[in-house]
Amino acid sequence: MSSILKLALVLAAFLPHPGAAETPVETAKAWIARYHEDPTLLDRARDVLLTALQTDRQVDTMITLARTYFQIGDVRARSTDEKLAAYERGRDIGRRAIELAPRNEDAHLWYAANTGRWGQTKGVVRSLFLLPTLREELGTIFAINPRSAPGHDIAGTLAFELPGVLGGDRAKAEEHYKKALETDPHYTLARVDLARLLIATGRHAEARRELARVLDECAPTSRSDFTVKDAPRARELLQSIKDRR
Repeated sequence: MSSILKLALVLAAFLPHPGAAETPVETAKAWIARYHEDPTLLDRARDVLLTALQTDRQVDTMITLARTYFQIGDVRARSTDEKLAAYERGRDIGRRAIELAPRNEDAHLWYAANTGRWGQTKGVVRSLFLLPTLREELGTIFAINPRSAPGHDIAGTLAFELPGVLGGDRAKAEEHYKKALETDPHYTLARVDLARLLIATGRHAEARRELARVLDECAPTSRSDFTVKDAPRARELLQSIKDRR
């Protein structure tokens, strides 16, 4: 046997088998991470997870499906009704995950994210009934992980967008956004949200600095979210304040 063949056999023993199957969750997560290359990967992720749920009730499958529905609502849905339907499905599956794993941070996060986005899409007045649920979920998230970056972003957006009479508080919103960025400086969604707040409070120079950091980010927490949502939003916001001091 030649030395080259021997080396090839040794290497083959340590390499993954080319036919080794990924789990549905692994497959779906890989597609979600690449949806900026092809948004239809989100549809494929949803379908593979729905198929998996027909034969198992694993919490990780449910959490990943709730996450997928959130992204479908943001990226794939073309009408308000389609968005609401996607977020509602994400809420439902997130609720089921919480029932099976009440101390799972990601289950609460994606339930809260879908609930919050459903409320944003529906409008504040028509979704007031969701406020107790969102506040309870955020309390649970912070009890599990006080430094949760996504949790602080959700809490910040709630405090930013609610009227003062309903608990809105821009100072608290800013605190939450900054806490999110302390935990994860590469979390471009939180940096865009902080910039939105800075613009709303007339601090345009600070907002420009934050938006420039978004666009200069080399290692975003989510490359797909950065490419499809956060960077375009940062450019829009910069354009909106180009003549303001």
